[in-house]
Amino acid sequence: MKGFVLFAEEPWRPLAYFGITNPFFDLNPEAITHTWIILGLLLVSLLAINWFLRKKNSIVYFLATSFVNYFGSLCTQTLGEVSFKHLAFILALFCFIFCANLFAVIPWIEEPTKDINTTLALGISAFLYIQYYAIRANGLWGYIKEYFQPFFLMLPLNIVGKIASIVSLSFRLFGNIFGGFIIAKIFLGMIEGNIWAESFGMLSGVHLVITLFFGMFEGFLQAFVFSMLTLTYLSIALSGEGGH
Repeated sequence: MKGFVLFAEEPWRPLAYFGITNPFFDLNPEAITHTWIILGLLLVSLLAINWFLRKKNSIVYFLATSFVNYFGSLCTQTLGEVSFKHLAFILALFCFIFCANLFAVIPWIEEPTKDINTTLALGISAFLYIQYYAIRANGLWGYIKEYFQPFFLMLPLNIVGKIASIVSLSFRLFGNIFGGFIIAKIFLGMIEGNIWAESFGMLSGVHLVITLFFGMFEGFLQAFVFSMLTLTYLSIALSGEGGH
């Protein structure tokens, strides 16, 4: 599926050899390349953090354990208990989305979350994870029965409601990140080539404020919202129709 990107490169068509050139199968090289770069940087960062965790008196150890404990308390409040697999999944979502937005402050790297395919993949991953554990918690028959509540005619609406969670997660993240990307590009395009405007932006700190807002603050906020919505949907799915 072709992504919504502002400055798109020529898409990759891996199935063109077989005569399949439908845009649905196009791959966005910018999003794929930047995603792997970010994953590489994230891996290096995690290895460095893991090394610092061996020093229990370090500030990194304190920040890392506080970070995990905070999300652990959120899982306890939402799910009623701390499950390592659920905590790890929520943390993985948050860390990837936040780092994908944060690393965009590095020159020549743009956030892959401004591509609808990335956010849609995240939304589908969260949806499948939730449905899998909903079936494990309620049983296959109990899971199917929920689609017929409160009576069987509600089946189409219940199916749409389930699928709507993918749209809610994916498009909320995409819209906010892509919107911020557009605003930043418009601002930089307005002052580009004007030495006075560029100097004023650098000296006044406007450039820094815009970078920090859309890269750190908004990136953190959207990562947190996506993770908490996933955790909320998971809690609802695990509790079943009669859950609290």
